Amino acid sequence: MDLYCVMGNPVEHSRSPRIHARFAELCGQQMDYGRRLIPLGAFAEGIAAFRREAAERGDSARGCNITVPFKFEAAALAQHTSARATLAQAVNTLRFEADGSIHADNTDGIGLVNDIVRNAGVPLAGKALLLIGAGGAAAGVLGPLLDAGASRIVVANRTVDKAVAVVRRHAALALGHGATLEAWALDEVPGSFDVVVNATASSLAGDAVPVSAKVLRPGALAVDMMYGPAAAAFMAWAQAHGAVPRDGLGMLVEQAAESFEIWRGVRPPSAQVLAELRASLAAGH
Repeated sequence: MDLYCVMGNPVEHSRSPRIHARFAELCGQQMDYGRRLIPLGAFAEGIAAFRREAAERGDSARGCNITVPFKFEAAALAQHTSARATLAQAVNTLRFEADGSIHADNTDGIGLVNDIVRNAGVPLAGKALLLIGAGGAAAGVLGPLLDAGASRIVVANRTVDKAVAVVRRHAALALGHGATLEAWALDEVPGSFDVVVNATASSLAGDAVPVSAKVLRPGALAVDMMYGPAAAAFMAWAQAHGAVPRDGLGMLVEQAAESFEIWRGVRPPSAQVLAELRASLAAGH
């Protein structure tokens, strides 16, 4: 049996096993996907144990998804890294090759883009976009947002130096696309935007949204990269100020679809699985 898993700490909340099981069922793929809680400071050992234990059972460890707090450590283990993961300096997908080497990728950004463009029906070409936050979540999506054709992206963060660092790393990509890329402090963001993406944990912490509602153009799309209760405060703020709120559940499913295709070479029906997952969660399952 081909084995996959999601690794993190914590990891018990992850819906990835459910999503990938449905992908496999719909695509006729024989595989098993589980969760593995990895002790802090023991990520490399966790990868080795997953591969070793699979081999001892006569199975084959083929890959894994990586969640917090190991996305940066995962990049260091790989022998081959995709361009988008290199730019993000973070990894959420590992594929174990037949020769024993590890290929690393980051599907978070393309997952976000696909959810916005395909599922929400909002094209990003020529749009002005505000990205709130400059940590690993923001860095993981900035490159694909530029690739999608946004004409102006502002990265805003409490610590502006972090925003500057992320912007500098993506400056050449922005130039190649003819896009304007700026770094600002949260309380100094100039102008208004067609799309606002929250890449911070402000809702989870119960904090107020850290930017003025003036950043929202009428009917703007406001996306929180989290979902469920963790996205509630940001989505309520967006709706109260005339924006269209969207949580990160679609991004979760779409990044999983990208990982699935990297592993299996088959594109799963992500829109169908997203609709099923939303209905299930709404019913309390």
